[in-house]
Amino acid sequence: MGDGQTDLFEAIQLREWRAKLTSVVAGLFAFLAITGLFIYFGPFSVTAQVMVLLHTLIGVVFAVPYVMYQWHHWRTNRERPFNQHKLLGYLSLATLAAVAVSGMVLTVQAGWGNRIGYAWDRVHLIGGLVATTVVVWHIAIIMVRHLRQQPGEKAARMRRAQWVFVRHSGLGFALMALATAVWVMQAPTLALETGFPVDYQLPYGDNPFAPSLATTASAGALVAQPLGNSERCGDANCHAEIVEEWLPSAHRYAAMSPFFQGVQAAMAASNGPESTRYCGGCHDPIALFSGLKNLYSEDLSGIGEQQGVSCVVCHSIESTDVRGNANYVVAAQPRYLHELSERPLAAWAGRFLIRAYPRRHVNAFSRSLYRTPEFCGACHKQFIDEEINNVGWVQLQNQYDTWRQSRWHVPDDVERTITCRECHMRLVDSSDPASGDLEDYNRAGDDGKHRSHRFLAANQYLPTLLELPGAESHVALTEQWMRGEIEIPEIADKWTTGPAVPVEIVAPEVVKPGEEVRLQVVTINNKPGHDFPTGPLDIIQAWIDVEVRDAAGNVVFESGKLTEDDFLDPNTTIFKAEAIDQYGNLIDRHNLWEMVGARFKRTLFPGYSDVADYSFTAPEGADGGATELVVEAKLRYRKVDQFLVDFLFPDQGLTSAITDVSSAQARIRVDAETPGR
Repeated sequence: MGDGQTDLFEAIQLREWRAKLTSVVAGLFAFLAITGLFIYFGPFSVTAQVMVLLHTLIGVVFAVPYVMYQWHHWRTNRERPFNQHKLLGYLSLATLAAVAVSGMVLTVQAGWGNRIGYAWDRVHLIGGLVATTVVVWHIAIIMVRHLRQQPGEKAARMRRAQWVFVRHSGLGFALMALATAVWVMQAPTLALETGFPVDYQLPYGDNPFAPSLATTASAGALVAQPLGNSERCGDANCHAEIVEEWLPSAHRYAAMSPFFQGVQAAMAASNGPESTRYCGGCHDPIALFSGLKNLYSEDLSGIGEQQGVSCVVCHSIESTDVRGNANYVVAAQPRYLHELSERPLAAWAGRFLIRAYPRRHVNAFSRSLYRTPEFCGACHKQFIDEEINNVGWVQLQNQYDTWRQSRWHVPDDVERTITCRECHMRLVDSSDPASGDLEDYNRAGDDGKHRSHRFLAANQYLPTLLELPGAESHVALTEQWMRGEIEIPEIADKWTTGPAVPVEIVAPEVVKPGEEVRLQVVTINNKPGHDFPTGPLDIIQAWIDVEVRDAAGNVVFESGKLTEDDFLDPNTTIFKAEAIDQYGNLIDRHNLWEMVGARFKRTLFPGYSDVADYSFTAPEGADGGATELVVEAKLRYRKVDQFLVDFLFPDQGLTSAITDVSSAQARIRVDAETPGR
């Protein structure tokens, strides 16, 4: 290379070092590199979130000056001989191109999608690390080479030009750092914890949430609003499918239920409003943790009434104990900037942050604990203690222990065990960000499915009574579930097909007219992993409806029919419990705070059967001839018995919906010529 050409290249280099465009690009690049490193490797904080927003904004802005600079830099240096400097230059160009493309894709996904792509995120991270290393190396080699040149005017001019570059790019970086600091100081903070009301009463000891066993990690009160707002989880294509499933579910209306509200009011009037904390851990946690269940008030639920067991409450539980009565610990989880803002642009920024910077969101609201029956067992196990009934300990509903003692639980063998969520949270096709589960033994990573948050069980009345969104389809699915008509492919090889609780009729094939006919109806708890029925058995009713008709359609015998006022005949074979207080009076208003025991209980343990006996006299056929009797037996179910409905809602004409869980038929020939038996 001649001296003239060398002088030309050095002149070009001097202009580039002094050029404002070079300093702007360098300052922007330094800011992007440092904020990117902090975002990926630093702790979750307001500073990190502000950096995410500025990193994205500066990254979009950076594209224009960088393309201008890179085009000019390539044109002026393309004729230079190929060496390590040129190799590093092309390598930096390639890696920055990958970073730019992946950054643009991630920005679109975070702004208008429902999650960012893992592959794009890796490309952006690894590309950014490589690009930063290569660019710094590329610039450092050139600057060090010039520093090592022999003293002279040329070397002095080059060092002065480089110093201009360092000052200007450093100034640009400092201005952006200052903007970050100002934004951080001005960023709104969302209070998660609060104090209890000054008149907060503690009649059950030092635990402010007693007699519920639920508590918070700080043992203090939590702000109600961040615990609710479940609908926000479905905004802007995030967990829309899961929220839609939750809206008509029993978890959602746990506090909204008019029966819960009626019983809570009766309990507050009888034992004081503080006693309703006993119910709050499972039914009304937002009100419980925000300190509302205190003194006499027209509203013991607040915003929790519309939320019940909200998304945030359930997914903020850090530990549980299977003692029951809501024995869990919930911890306030840090929220993202603007996450709950009502202003459209700010709310968009909050959702953008969750999707662009999801690590904290995932770690805060997803735990291995949630996959276990012990997580469910914290609430799905209940007892009354002396502090409530003033007598002593009494076991109430207990789904967890009956499951643990049943054939569906095989200790230390997950592949032979069927857990709560495998039944009640069956897999459904999903485009939700929560789809897939690497910790599930029978799923392969992101299988395009998520666990349904309908929690299908036997709650087939309240969704339509409350006119909740999607109530009709939810109830239809619930009834299909109760009849065993919904398939669950991943556990299909572990149980039999058919009804969840089938009935069978045992009856003679032929009888004589006038003979006493004896028949039996066998009820089998086939699929449920707990007793059937289960839940508050002083309210729930499941019963056998038997009807026998002759060939002309006349009723010969019946049992289990409803009266005109929707009560059951006293002689009905019924599955329920009749609880009593210490004086032997029936607990018929769900006044469990007075319960000390039960005078009657009829349920079916998982895998067990029950036999009900019936008898009637065989009729004569027409003109004394033979006839045929048709026997039909149904297992029927309703969520709330009529007495409680009438007690809480007098003169309103309400009655609980009835579901026919299963049925069977048999035929008996009545023939005088049949041989004696």
